[in-house]
Amino acid sequence: MRRLKVAGALVIALALAAVTAGSVARAGGGSSHAVAQPNGCTFANGIKHVIQLQFDNTHFLRDRGNVPSDLEQMPHLLNFIRGNGTLLTNDHTVLISHTATGILSTLTGVYPDRMGQPVSNSFRYFTPSGATRTGVSFAYWTAPIYDPAGPPFPPPGQTDLSPEMINENGRIAPAPWVPFTRAGCDVGQVATANTVLENTGVDIPTFFGPGSPEAVQAAGNSPGASATQTFADYVGIGVHCAQSSAICGASTHAHADVLPDEPGGYTGFNALMGARYVNPVIKPGADMTDLGNHVIKDQNNHIGFPGFDGMTATVSLSWIAQMQEAGIPVTYGYISDAHDDHGTAGNIHFAYAPGEAGYVQQLRDYDLAFQRFFDRLAADGINKSNTLFLFTVDEGDHFAGSQPNNPGCDGVTVACDYTGKPVGEINGNLSAMIRTQYGDMTPFTVHSDDAPNVYITGNPSQTNPITRNLEREMAQLHWKNPYTGQDEPNIMVALADKTEMKTLHMVTADPFRTPTFTPFADPDWFFFASNTPATCATQEACAFIPARGPQSFAWNHGDLQDDIATTWAGYVGPGVKNMGDVGGVWTDHTDHRPTLLTLLGLKDDYETDGRAVTEIAHQNALPVSLRVHHPSLQRLGESYKQLMASFGSFSMNTLVASTRALASNAAGDQTYLDTESAIKSLTDQRNALAAEIRAGFNQAQFDGVKLSENQIKAWTRAADTLLAQAQALASP
Repeated sequence: MRRLKVAGALVIALALAAVTAGSVARAGGGSSHAVAQPNGCTFANGIKHVIQLQFDNTHFLRDRGNVPSDLEQMPHLLNFIRGNGTLLTNDHTVLISHTATGILSTLTGVYPDRMGQPVSNSFRYFTPSGATRTGVSFAYWTAPIYDPAGPPFPPPGQTDLSPEMINENGRIAPAPWVPFTRAGCDVGQVATANTVLENTGVDIPTFFGPGSPEAVQAAGNSPGASATQTFADYVGIGVHCAQSSAICGASTHAHADVLPDEPGGYTGFNALMGARYVNPVIKPGADMTDLGNHVIKDQNNHIGFPGFDGMTATVSLSWIAQMQEAGIPVTYGYISDAHDDHGTAGNIHFAYAPGEAGYVQQLRDYDLAFQRFFDRLAADGINKSNTLFLFTVDEGDHFAGSQPNNPGCDGVTVACDYTGKPVGEINGNLSAMIRTQYGDMTPFTVHSDDAPNVYITGNPSQTNPITRNLEREMAQLHWKNPYTGQDEPNIMVALADKTEMKTLHMVTADPFRTPTFTPFADPDWFFFASNTPATCATQEACAFIPARGPQSFAWNHGDLQDDIATTWAGYVGPGVKNMGDVGGVWTDHTDHRPTLLTLLGLKDDYETDGRAVTEIAHQNALPVSLRVHHPSLQRLGESYKQLMASFGSFSMNTLVASTRALASNAAGDQTYLDTESAIKSLTDQRNALAAEIRAGFNQAQFDGVKLSENQIKAWTRAADTLLAQAQALASP
């Protein structure tokens, strides 16, 4: 969910007339004509269209045994994937498991240390004084860090102006639309993280220019606020155009698509940003409507983009279909979660529990939207024979709440009743709990979360006694659990300092963003840090379940548990096997980018961290370089993922060792020092080997290089050796 929590229970939404020849732009309803593709836009395997959709918090697995899962309650989507393609059910998110990180790792195919957003949807950054300020993960690709303390933007106190999307070299990360636009294909973006304007504070002057009419409008219309006319006009919707694009050529508002750090350069490209400029081109003469033909508005009746939490299936899918019909062959879309009642365009966040009537009805609405979407595309001639579809999710999440009053309910025929039962995350004031339990007055801030990244004021080193003492206290933290009424020991189930966070891909090229350490908690808890109260007069004063209301939350993510970490991905289209559900192939978000590009015959101008999931593809859809030694390449891929992935066995085993080390208090802190040295050595070896394997996979997938059997097996043996060493380190 796109949210930022501060000061415990306080929650604010992160609110952050010609068409291509032969294509059809329409005012609503269906089209009986095939949609023509722009000249020069060609893909491999007979693919003519690409549609990638990423849900927020939508589950394949059940949250309650009797209640069908989210996907089971959307049979038009689930049956489309199962009947025509492959559903990968053993997919995984990256760390931290939140909307921004999940979407961006899927878009780019790299882990967060190479694209800048390991802590999301907001984060903190250190100032030179050692204090911290808030950064927001959602900002346009070329913007500096978005510090929301303005206006003005950037605010006077902002000290870190490094790129929002920072790569391992400290520069703006390569943009994911570039391979398509260079190939002559326009790319439509519907609420997809950081590829569109995300806010009216920093993004509008970044893209349009500080003196532009759009920036002037933003400055005079509650800059930084959502649900304004400026927000509806320019945020959330965009088209990145190919050179000589008819889409951008049809508008007088096309603006230079500037990517100053793009490898190989990027000049002569334009983009349209905002519903105000995109809608008249893709749907001339009429307002944009959802799939039920309702004009799309925000909660304040501004026509245009309704806000990211207002991107329900009927809204997002309508924009995707309209773009495709207007001749935009590549479209990416974001769909808001179905767990919450979003009210009118995302203006409330009442958290449903599994099987509640409103939750079930919302999933029925989502299912109807997919039925209309597939029917509309089919009428346009956009279908599995010529379109590569990817459906996936940014993260899983964990339901924090009670059992229903009627435990036999299934939600669909008998609604689950939670009347009078507590439902919601346990809100814990972590700093006050530490002060109360240990008398430790060390000042620190956190990124409020289930995994509350800790930033100790002064930014001490990881071996500083202040840091080590606070880590030990976190490891031993216990408190009364409001659900059980019992003292809960070891609330923090895992701990990572900077050494282990580097292993987990959580350390970027910007040192000011790196937390001092990260505890991972019991998934029912959500922590914040406040100086009020200084200490807790009662246990209930610092750990409580807020009453259910229009700003309550009950779905936790960002953590390590299986229901959070395990996700799904569905592929349909030319070159994709019809395998139904596949649970035996271990994947994570970084694998989807190279899989799509391999099937499309395109390549990025950087190496992706993931690998093409060749298990789901027909052999003749793959380059010859991936057919040679195919079984050995797949075996290498299995070991590589366990070595490299955030939730692979290497990372999880070193995290076990890290947790034990941070909790230790041996003489001279020797247990900690020895373990940290071992983790660093193993991680250095992992990174060196992974760089070789990554280069090999990228060459085979995109450059036609045939890897030798001996090299493949040597890499596999080396990876397995490091995996075994990490497992040994985790053993008691």
